[in-house]
Amino acid sequence: MTVKHAVISLATFVVVSFSIPLMADDASSTPNIVIIFADDLGYGDVSCYGATKIHTPNIDALARDGMKFTDAHSAASLCSPSRYGLMTGYCPWRLHRKGNGYRLSGDRMTIASFLQGQGYTCAAIGKWHLGYSKDWNKVPITGPLEVGFDYHFGVPSNHNDSTRAFIENHDLVGRKPGEDFRIVRGRDFPKGLAEPRIEDQVDTTLTNKAVAFIRKNAEKPFFLYFTPCAPHTHVTPAARFRGTSEAGLFGDHIQELDFHVGTILKTLDELELTEKTLVIFTSDNGSTPKDFKGTQHVKLNLADDSGAIREKFKTAKEDAKKMGHVTNGPWRDGKGHPYEGGHRVPFIARWPGRIDPGASSDYTLNMTDLFATVADILDRELPRHAAEDSISLLPVLLDQASRKSKREAVFVLGDGKDSVIAVCSGRWKLIVRYDANRDETYELYDLAQDPGELINLSKEQAAVTRKLATALKKADAAGRTRH
Repeated sequence: MTVKHAVISLATFVVVSFSIPLMADDASSTPNIVIIFADDLGYGDVSCYGATKIHTPNIDALARDGMKFTDAHSAASLCSPSRYGLMTGYCPWRLHRKGNGYRLSGDRMTIASFLQGQGYTCAAIGKWHLGYSKDWNKVPITGPLEVGFDYHFGVPSNHNDSTRAFIENHDLVGRKPGEDFRIVRGRDFPKGLAEPRIEDQVDTTLTNKAVAFIRKNAEKPFFLYFTPCAPHTHVTPAARFRGTSEAGLFGDHIQELDFHVGTILKTLDELELTEKTLVIFTSDNGSTPKDFKGTQHVKLNLADDSGAIREKFKTAKEDAKKMGHVTNGPWRDGKGHPYEGGHRVPFIARWPGRIDPGASSDYTLNMTDLFATVADILDRELPRHAAEDSISLLPVLLDQASRKSKREAVFVLGDGKDSVIAVCSGRWKLIVRYDANRDETYELYDLAQDPGELINLSKEQAAVTRKLATALKKADAAGRTRH
């Protein structure tokens, strides 16, 4: 890993704030922790990672005051398994599940349940996408509160999901008394729901809930897992942001995200928590370069129709590309693919007094690493059968060369079919594909010379291919990568 001065951007954002001042040699303090995990934000979607048509001053400020990572990877190239990996520190490819419907259960430790055991108050505010109980007419609806969180206000899958509802703690928000909640084919909104979500106000609502949680818990250790929906489709920025970027509605949506990040940061400033706070910002996976057609046959529930939003949301990403915006930067493909555009994401960490401002790191990390990082900050041992694929980033953040992990690679679930794993090892990138019989084929790329992953060198560089393939087999057989 090298550490260089630079500016940073991040699609997911973790904040760790301390109830008492944390000195450089005081590893036993209890920081508050906030993770801001953007939804489908690509590597090239923020200005400190190269966007020129979109301006993200608040995210850029995080980079300016902290450390920017250039080789950070989500645990998967899809939303739900990526979130599973972050929350558990366990690689989702190990589960051999297909699709985007991963679920947490109480038998696996999460960052939240770990921190609850250390005296933290924990909140999950925003997109959840990790499962609730099936029958929403049987209260309590179980979910985040059963896996370590004390408070939950959220969106089940994303702000375009068919529930059209928020959930707060154990129940729907705006349930009609005495009437069952039912999603009915052909109806715009479910039956039994008096207050359907308003698409262009979802992230404003979530941010307000996050601010309220911070204010309520400012005097004691807290963990806030904050997961806004932007810029996932629907691309429906609030009216005040429409027309503010040079990348159409999509750019406007990202600039709204940046505004909400700024609101969180200003709240920390106001409460004098900034100097006591570690912030990490990143994304759950890369962006989808094309518009998602599945969102276009619903009636948008909007507070404001201005800016021709009901038509423009259908082509928002295509329009941004025509305007010169490149959503995943130099990387190939995007969400749902094993190429870098699917899982290389912005990642920024700010910790005043501990992380050098304006620093940059090319350390290869996986989002599973956040769990062990939190434990390391608290100077707590992780149980053997928890966070098996999590390796602490704290030595990287503090530039402690002697403590940095010598890991060979990180392993990323490459699609939703359980048919491909990306093995990321700095310059070299191996893609392992499996057929119906689990037989393997390989693609090897030299990212230093070929960032677009166009030239397969698996045969020409057979030794590198064998080395990385063997690393994956060892990790699979061991059931863990944390020693």
